[in-house]
Amino acid sequence: MPNIENLNNKSFGEQRPYERRPFENRGFEKRPFDPNRPRPFHPYYKAKDGLGRAHLFAAAILGFSIALAGFFVGHAYYDAQTHVNTVIVKGLSEKDVKADLAIWEMKYVVTGNDVVKAQKEIASQTEVIKSFLKDNGFDETEITVGRLETNDLNANPYRSSYENNLRFILNQTITVKSKNVEKVALTLNKSGDLVAKGIIFNSDYGSPVSYLFTKLNEIKPKMLADATKNAKEAALQFAKSSDSKVGKIKHANQGVFSILPSEQTASATETTQIDKKVRVVSTIEYWLN
Repeated sequence: MPNIENLNNKSFGEQRPYERRPFENRGFEKRPFDPNRPRPFHPYYKAKDGLGRAHLFAAAILGFSIALAGFFVGHAYYDAQTHVNTVIVKGLSEKDVKADLAIWEMKYVVTGNDVVKAQKEIASQTEVIKSFLKDNGFDETEITVGRLETNDLNANPYRSSYENNLRFILNQTITVKSKNVEKVALTLNKSGDLVAKGIIFNSDYGSPVSYLFTKLNEIKPKMLADATKNAKEAALQFAKSSDSKVGKIKHANQGVFSILPSEQTASATETTQIDKKVRVVSTIEYWLN
């Protein structure tokens, strides 16, 4: 039975003697030192022969080259960013135009308790209005009669019993669409003749006529060229004061075309005026040399 040493009987601090086994008993073959014997790969050993030193020198040169190239690339990028000069200017172009299309909506109303009688009355008024328009030079193709609208007040559950006894309200609309905007404006001033004949117009929707400008695409190229020219003049003035030269365009934004009333007041709207003003503001960025 093997002898098992009881460690509990050892006093504190007492150490067991270290037993070094012979070299032969550790599984290695003891051989005499041979300086020419191949040694494991290690920079320490490789540096001792000429080939190893060459490899280390090449690696050092490669590392230095990479670091130097990175320095020059970073310096070039920094220099490029710090020497980029541009100027951003705005160019304005405005043009006075006239409306080329007028849309006139004539909405009239007839009321009564007899829907058949009210319908005949509004049909009669329709013929009166059409004759009035033709007498003022409008063609049949420019006149459109809309759908008849009928409102029965008794069908309204919220109607008060104290309201008037009129039950039916009939609405009719005649639309005039003409490119002769001046003729529309003149005829509009004569619409009082229709009121004198008992025709009641509904004016709840503001001005009955809308004057439109539809040829914006035809003037866009010329206005953009004028806006670019105006921006270039501003860039030249800036470059002159900064001792620079204006180069090519880096970035351009044509801006938004706006159609404004010629007479701009607090209550003025573009569609109620024949004379208008088209405006565009372009933003252009130029290189400075």
